[in-house]
Amino acid sequence: MRHPVIVATAGLALVVVACAPGTTAEPDPTVVTRPPVVVAQSNPGGGEPGPALSGILVSGVGTATGAPDTVSVDFGVSVRGKTVAEAAARAAERADALISALTADAVERGDIATTNYSIYPEYDYRSGRERLVGYRVTNTVRVTIRDLERAGDIVDTAVAAAGDDARVSGLRFELEDDTDLAAQAREAAWNDALTKATQLAALSGVTLGPVISVVETTPRSPSPIFSVERDAAAQSLEAPTPIEPGTSTVTVSLQVHFALDD
Repeated sequence: MRHPVIVATAGLALVVVACAPGTTAEPDPTVVTRPPVVVAQSNPGGGEPGPALSGILVSGVGTATGAPDTVSVDFGVSVRGKTVAEAAARAAERADALISALTADAVERGDIATTNYSIYPEYDYRSGRERLVGYRVTNTVRVTIRDLERAGDIVDTAVAAAGDDARVSGLRFELEDDTDLAAQAREAAWNDALTKATQLAALSGVTLGPVISVVETTPRSPSPIFSVERDAAAQSLEAPTPIEPGTSTVTVSLQVHFALDD
């Protein structure tokens, strides 16, 4: 006995095409038959279409939300000097001061990684001609802060150490271990898929069977990014930089193919 195929997307769209029986004989009026149903499939590659599926194919989506446990911060220094040597020396001095302040504030060396180092000339074009005014050296490190309650203080300390050459390009809150949230989101996605499949089976007058296949995808939600700019000269007169981690969300999508019982 061939079963119908029922496909549901997240919007519960149903796409079916009835297949005519391969015989011209008159049906027995005392026998109730259910003609096979196949999914309408596109075949962009041409040629013969693949074999028709049998069962109910649904998608389920689940989410779980929790507090991030780390914040990634891009610290840097940007220095201009008359010569490359002058700019590089001062940039190295400022970067060393920034990194020393971070490590003294309980940031592990392994949580500090250089992400950019560049040297390039700068020109003044205001007089209508190109005039070299110096060389710019930038040095950027990405720092992982694990003590979120002290993140604002750590940012302020690092910026003060680098002075007016300090740069902070943004903060990205992250969930380093999302195992528990992923498990919760996966369970919610499964329940969503099962609910849809059960309803579709009941509406179609068939009995839901065992699972044939499950495909999981886990799209990542973008982390919130915040810009931070501080005036080093006013650090001692201002309150610490407020940093609020908010929440992180893990989303799991499942595509589940159920068989039908006879």
